[in-house]
Amino acid sequence: MGIEVKVPALGESITEATLGAWLKKPGDAVAVDEPVASLETDKVSVDVPSPVAGVFGEALVAEGDTVNVGAVIATIGEGSGAAAAAPAAKPAEAAPAPAAEAAPAAHGQEVTDEQAQALRLSPSVRRAVQESGVDPAGLTGSGRDGRLTKEDVAKAKDAPAAQPAPSAPSAPAQASAPAAPKGERSEERVRMTRLRQTIATRLKDAQNTAALLTTFNDVDMAEVIAARTRYKDLFEKKHGIRLGFMGFFTKAVALAARDVPSVNARIEGDEIVYHNYLDVSVAVSAPKGLVVPVVRSADQMSFAEIESAIAGFGKKAKAGTLTAEDMKGGTFTISNGGVFGSLLSTPIINPPQSAVLGLHRIEERPVVKDGQIVARPMMYLALSYDHRLVDGREAVTFLVRIKEAIEDPTRLLIDL
Repeated sequence: MGIEVKVPALGESITEATLGAWLKKPGDAVAVDEPVASLETDKVSVDVPSPVAGVFGEALVAEGDTVNVGAVIATIGEGSGAAAAAPAAKPAEAAPAPAAEAAPAAHGQEVTDEQAQALRLSPSVRRAVQESGVDPAGLTGSGRDGRLTKEDVAKAKDAPAAQPAPSAPSAPAQASAPAAPKGERSEERVRMTRLRQTIATRLKDAQNTAALLTTFNDVDMAEVIAARTRYKDLFEKKHGIRLGFMGFFTKAVALAARDVPSVNARIEGDEIVYHNYLDVSVAVSAPKGLVVPVVRSADQMSFAEIESAIAGFGKKAKAGTLTAEDMKGGTFTISNGGVFGSLLSTPIINPPQSAVLGLHRIEERPVVKDGQIVARPMMYLALSYDHRLVDGREAVTFLVRIKEAIEDPTRLLIDL
């Protein structure tokens, strides 16, 4: 009888998950705490570690099945499988890693233990390679001793054009692509991920429950752009992080929320819950959908702390390592569609929050300034809010406060 592999605790109020993918096959050697499966919860992906070293035995559930916390999903056989795999690594390391052996990863297949040993892939990097379909043999590692990191794999996945894939197996695949008769119509059914199902449910619930309304304004970004240009090099040298626009807008939201506290409140039953803190949910695009990790007590943070927190969440989202704790709570959301080129949108609130600020792309537009028509770098702002709690006057006032702070950043320093 093998050692049981059970579904670990997944976070507060999360009782079940979907088995997204098996990372091991029967007979594969596994080490202690090495991931053997990936679970999809309502919020994040979670790895299931092996409790012992040994040989992967039997998978008791199929990919796509729903499993409860504590359920047994596989067995690990005690034996010398893990130890036996180690000597094989020596000849693999002595010889150059052959591209032909690593080629299956480029087609989404399993990376063997020998390949992982030869390329010195950690378990997390190995999983990233398997999920992305990137050929690890063609990548240059930026980690210690030239090892590949998850960031290296993510960059390679985001820039497929940089990898021409000249290997022989790829040529037939490209040649066979147009084999279907011209004009043939086809359909493909793909099961929604648990995260996508949750996004769909929550957004529809928001529409069904809240009295949604969106108000707009525009803001001249010239002063913020000038400040960023003037100080970005010094800022990065001192703090080790780039100075972006999110720090300015987060600070402006904190300032405006003091004057209009209902925007940072929520409805609970027949009561209004006001917060004397600002936990900002930052919308981040992840491979499996939009996620909203939370920058906690953002009103008490410096520009550097805000930018560092947001950059960290962005990296974790790409690597698929965000946790349920990262996305727990939040009192207000900022969504930046401008990074994708959006000119204008009506964002949907993130329940139980009562408002979300949408940022958009910056573009030069003709505006009247001091009686003259001039070109200015303008951005549209959109505030969607629950009209049950936030009045139109309060929404407009909130946006005007943000506009004033962005057009005159000195206000952020003197708390005006």
